[in-house]
Amino acid sequence: MAITLQESLRGLFYAPFYVALAHEAYETAGVQVRFVSAPEPGKAVTAVMSGEVDVIWGGPMRVMQTYHQDPSCDLVSFAEVVTRDPFLLVGRDARPEFSMRDLTGARLASVSEVPTPWMCLQEDLRRAGVAPGGIDRVSGGTMAENCAALLAGEVDVVQLFEPFVSTLLADHGCHVWYAQADRGQTSYTAFYTRRATLAARRSELHRMVRALARTQRWVRAATGGAIAEAVRPFFPNVPPAILDAACTRYQALGIWGRDPILPRLGYDRLLSSLVSGGFVHPGTPYSVAVDNSIAHAVSAEGAV
Repeated sequence: MAITLQESLRGLFYAPFYVALAHEAYETAGVQVRFVSAPEPGKAVTAVMSGEVDVIWGGPMRVMQTYHQDPSCDLVSFAEVVTRDPFLLVGRDARPEFSMRDLTGARLASVSEVPTPWMCLQEDLRRAGVAPGGIDRVSGGTMAENCAALLAGEVDVVQLFEPFVSTLLADHGCHVWYAQADRGQTSYTAFYTRRATLAARRSELHRMVRALARTQRWVRAATGGAIAEAVRPFFPNVPPAILDAACTRYQALGIWGRDPILPRLGYDRLLSSLVSGGFVHPGTPYSVAVDNSIAHAVSAEGAV
């Protein structure tokens, strides 16, 4: 029986997952995978808890959110891919000496589609001594709407992921103010499932992680252009030059992990952001929300 694997949303920062599908990495590793998409990010957890899907790629944030809502749940993250924050701040003017204090005098449009980008940025502000509540923040628009607001002069800076960033830079002469990846490890995306599934289908999931680790090895050696070419079928409406620039940017920022082990440092950075932002309390311990046993076993095999 195939493992049903679900994406939470379509995002370019998930490129290694799409590369694995494009390269038929799971089939090569001897496991059958059926790929599906969630109707919306917030409904992905419902599908895995109901047994409709077996594995999701998504944020450890969703695992922590579910424990916050239901402490008896058994969700667990078991293979990390996106190890740094893929969101960036983009403004119309150049800010080569940008600091968090620059946001106190600017009108910021933050991401509304998912909570993690703002949760992490507000923690960056706190650590820089800036009160998040003092920021003039517009929080209701989609990323597409926020891009239009930036170009119309209605806001000064927008929080985005690729390929919105490269489009604004290439087509409208905008500038990156801050790459949230620059803060360092922040565990952003991993495989997660129920502990019961991890136990019952461990052999298949081990082969999946082995395939993912080999894909990670390919990605870290690839150019942005090669990554763009591999994922192009999943982003048919993105112009090739923009897709290439976006993948090259993400590669340079180091957002993709070198192996499937989800590090304590990255988890704790995410946890502190969600707690300080009031999203969860007191937060789920690493030992509860993460199981690296398969990732460590795959790494020991030399697959990475």
